[in-house]
Amino acid sequence: MPAISFQSISKAYASPKGPPGSKFLAVDQVSLDIEQGEFFGLLGPNGAGKTTMISMLAGLTRPSTGSVSVLGSDVQRDYAQARRKLGVVPQELVFDPFFNIREALRIQSGYFGVRNNEAWIDELLESLGLADKAQANMRQLSGGMKRRFLVAQALVHKPPVIVLDEPTAGVDVELRQTLWQFIAKLNKQGHTVLLTTHYLEEAEALCGRIAMLKSGSIVALDHTSELLKAASSNVLRFKVEGTLPEALRTQARITGRIVQFPAHDALEIERYLAAVREAGLHAEDVEIRKADLEDVFLDVMQKHSGKAAPPVADTAGAAA
Repeated sequence: MPAISFQSISKAYASPKGPPGSKFLAVDQVSLDIEQGEFFGLLGPNGAGKTTMISMLAGLTRPSTGSVSVLGSDVQRDYAQARRKLGVVPQELVFDPFFNIREALRIQSGYFGVRNNEAWIDELLESLGLADKAQANMRQLSGGMKRRFLVAQALVHKPPVIVLDEPTAGVDVELRQTLWQFIAKLNKQGHTVLLTTHYLEEAEALCGRIAMLKSGSIVALDHTSELLKAASSNVLRFKVEGTLPEALRTQARITGRIVQFPAHDALEIERYLAAVREAGLHAEDVEIRKADLEDVFLDVMQKHSGKAAPPVADTAGAAA
């Protein structure tokens, strides 16, 4: 039995740009099983459909077509059972401002019928660096502390399936390290983890299998190691002062002074460096590295750059 099963799910919304009554597909006929005990990554650019899929998984959004289940419990037909098996850390900082951290975790436990779990609450507070803030009112917490609380809140009923939707967005390195150590520990104990993140180095380090989403459809799905093996090239990386010629810029990934080119062989590397010299620029800190998950991700997205979310007819069976 899969931990999470998406079966031919689609989600249609009213199109803000099309004619009245037209819709677009935020998620388009996605089928995906995530096995028990997996650490699974769901990656994609903004607007790819990741959060829509998680909303359908959590029962917050109803699919236009298809079904979603958590450990065999259908999210729509058996919502209470499915929700008990699931812990979701949302992107948004949503909290009740009238309670301190410990009180809020006790209340959240009560929503799931969990009592006498003070030992687990203490472990969560300690593991997430919140022990010294347990009596602090939620309004007094920094953004990073609120993010830690959201993780504790999602885990307070010990769900077997954990969903992390951009859990480290905008937080410090210390929290990222603390969070991943704790989540990795839970995964080793058998918890299934579904992660969405824009920090691709996190996905590469943590996820055993990855799906890449583009315009509502899965465009790549494989074990992380196989995705990296399929990378077509190494990467030439260097720093440069000045602006590259247009012909080079279209082939490069540029971040400030850092320039990176896909490089299949030594001859191609020399051609790039020669072109930089001919432009009157000097390459510094030159290095050749293996392609990483970010390179694979950009390559996959480029290959599917022509795919746009398809319009759909406005039918009575499509839920907006």
